[in-house]
Amino acid sequence: MCGIVGYIGKSSAIPILIDALKKLEYRGYDSAGIAVLNLNKLKVYKIRGRIKDLEKILPDLESHIGVGHTRWSTHGRPNDINAHPHTSGNIAVVHNGIIENYQKLKEKLLIEKKYKFVSETDTEVIAHLINYYYNGNLVESVKNALSELEGSYAIAVICKDSPDLIVAARKDSPLIVGVGENENFVASDIPAVLKYTKKIIYLDDYDIAIIKKDGIEFFNNGNPITKEINTVEWDEKAAEKAGYDHFMLKEIHEQPTSVFETLRGRISELDGTVNLDIKLAPDQVIELNKIEIIACGTSYNAALVGKYLFEILAGIPTTIEYASEFRYSNPILDVKALVIAITQSGETADTLAAIREAKSYQCKTLAITNVVGSTITREMSDVLYTRAGPEIGVAATKTFTAQLASLYLLAIYIGKIRYKLNTEQSKQLLINLKKVSGQIQKILEEENIQKIQECASEFANSKDYFFIGRHINYPIALEGALKLKEISYIHAEGYPAGELKHGPIALISEGVPVVAIATQGPTYEKIISNIKEVKARDACVIAIAYTSDTEIEKYVDIVLRIPDTHYLLSPILSTVVLQLLAYYTAKERNCNIDKPKNLAKSVTVE
Repeated sequence: MCGIVGYIGKSSAIPILIDALKKLEYRGYDSAGIAVLNLNKLKVYKIRGRIKDLEKILPDLESHIGVGHTRWSTHGRPNDINAHPHTSGNIAVVHNGIIENYQKLKEKLLIEKKYKFVSETDTEVIAHLINYYYNGNLVESVKNALSELEGSYAIAVICKDSPDLIVAARKDSPLIVGVGENENFVASDIPAVLKYTKKIIYLDDYDIAIIKKDGIEFFNNGNPITKEINTVEWDEKAAEKAGYDHFMLKEIHEQPTSVFETLRGRISELDGTVNLDIKLAPDQVIELNKIEIIACGTSYNAALVGKYLFEILAGIPTTIEYASEFRYSNPILDVKALVIAITQSGETADTLAAIREAKSYQCKTLAITNVVGSTITREMSDVLYTRAGPEIGVAATKTFTAQLASLYLLAIYIGKIRYKLNTEQSKQLLINLKKVSGQIQKILEEENIQKIQECASEFANSKDYFFIGRHINYPIALEGALKLKEISYIHAEGYPAGELKHGPIALISEGVPVVAIATQGPTYEKIISNIKEVKARDACVIAIAYTSDTEIEKYVDIVLRIPDTHYLLSPILSTVVLQLLAYYTAKERNCNIDKPKNLAKSVTVE
């Protein structure tokens, strides 16, 4: 996820571009840049680092048209060369999205058209493609270039030979146009332009906007269209969170997109295949005798889900280790083992230390991370990127579900190669996995959220909370407890439900809330028995269950519903409910949700 902006009008462009980019820095902050037209020349300034670093290299020059970008890397490491804008001839492009066929297009432009590439990005392909089609008409060249792209994009384009217009377009990545007086704007999100105008036009997929100082034209699939102007009533501070009270809530609501992006271009449900851009070859996969997963915190809970997936879908013995303990555990690893490190930031000190130890065993290594160019990506032999975009709230939400989505992909990929999964089985899993984004959106509907809010309010003053689950739901019980304790400061514990009778049930007393993850699957009857055990001790039971489950209400006090899905995929959906329960509990208690006490977003010390 990146942020793009564009300005054309009566005022000086550079201060407006910089100010707008600062409002979008939550979308990406590993590099930044702008391109402006000055004295009939295209001037580009870009740098690795944040927007404040970009400001230091900008000269004092006059311009009334320009585009800008703040980057969150998806293709290519964070550095000056990979920073946007990207240029080809007299054309400059800023882009947010992922071009899935960029490698094919790059080879075509390199070999057939002799274009020189200087970056590792997919965006440079767009710039060269527009340049290839350019015949004096910028709009037509953009249209022709877009017709060859597969994937997602929101772009803004300027050209030295067309100093009176910006061409913008979108497909599957957000883009808005801000309407001013003798000036107009384009941006990834409303906060970028709210200081200058509250008149907003939302672009839809396949829209192209021709933006001039004194007017805007819109086309869709080549046909001129009329777009509605909307008046936004947000203030600037609220707009940074897109109207949400906290970044955490905003990021919970971004999960339909982050899961979709993590899956995009990687699955083919028609033939049951997973396409991962990793070096782990089929012959190496077949030889694997063990998987060891290393992680901390929320990532550890994702790793526990991964253990079930690799053993069930791929038939490989899998062990999990806290990164902080791995170095002292004398692991049994060899060249036929795969060590997977899961880390949101790619900078977690304990995880980095653990994988350095693991590499001494000559085993294969793979990182699952959200940050391109982070330390772990340089130290592992393989990397599988989640595509969640920047996460501002300290409590992990969308990065966790993106990690789960990545683990499903990897487990199906390995299971298919090892013939543990046949084509029909993998097809069914992928069909259901592709539905998950829409099912998360269903959970986020107002009616469901209201019920979760009511539940959170009822138990907000509880001193203790317990979460129970069995099989693949046990890690989600741990994650639900972790989220609640992180942001609400209520003592919360997660347990395998079958372990209650071995000690924890002594803590159950009248009125204590117990969250039971009771989705139907191989252990459904067992979790019902565990629910009866805690109800016999007068606990208040909150169940997470499928929409179709008509039995569960007989045994519990409150039911929070999720859409029906394959039992192995239910952890993603249950997680979203638990995130919302934790959020609204913390809000009821007036806690600092985005910055809970004693916690940091990235733990970079041991």
